[in-house]
Amino acid sequence: MNVVRASFYYLFLAITVIPFAIATLMTAPMPLSWRYRVATGWPRLAIWGAKVICGLRWQIEGTENYPEGPAVVLAKHQSAWETLFLPFALQREICFVYKRELHRIPFFGWGLALLKMIAIDRSKGKEAFEQVVQLGQKRLDEGRWPLLFPEGTRIAPGKMGRFKMGGALLASRTHTPILPIAHNAGECWPRNSFTKRPGVITVRVGPLIYPDGLTPEELNDKVYAWIETQMKDLSSQTNSPAEPPRN
Repeated sequence: MNVVRASFYYLFLAITVIPFAIATLMTAPMPLSWRYRVATGWPRLAIWGAKVICGLRWQIEGTENYPEGPAVVLAKHQSAWETLFLPFALQREICFVYKRELHRIPFFGWGLALLKMIAIDRSKGKEAFEQVVQLGQKRLDEGRWPLLFPEGTRIAPGKMGRFKMGGALLASRTHTPILPIAHNAGECWPRNSFTKRPGVITVRVGPLIYPDGLTPEELNDKVYAWIETQMKDLSSQTNSPAEPPRN
């Protein structure tokens, strides 16, 4: 049954992504906020489809920790689900850090390029990080939140990958607090898996972690410790909370 559901879901994604990409391209002459609103309509639809077709419900905790001001978001990375969920769930325009080559993907990449996120040239080596800092500062000045997955790749449930320093260095260099996010999306949407498992995904937003008085390494370790603690707690819970999810 999960295979059938997943087949319908991927068909649903394929049918809906091109119209949204075209709509995003059509908004090219319009303000960025309009383009972002149209473009993030597809991730919102994809999350809805995952819920209706595959049974992936969700609940979010800690929204009171959303700041009014700037933040660098560092999130756990287990699946593709969170890349679809976070752009609209954070209630602020976010900017992914990603390799510039994604812009070459027809429709999806073209629409992505219009959103003025933080696309880097990985062939530049150490200079690529300076691109992250320079563009990250610009996006923060625009009132947007850079979002990074410090593990760099999707990590299976029950494991923690080594945190790369990019997010902590960006926060330190720009004097911006970090908003940490933990979740257990990989329990329902396993990496490199075609099928999806019905259940409830919990997204947990933590309190701001300020870089003041900390070295980038200490800041990185503090974020790692918070996310690791939350992941252990989420793993110890069943996938069916006592109260029904809010959506």
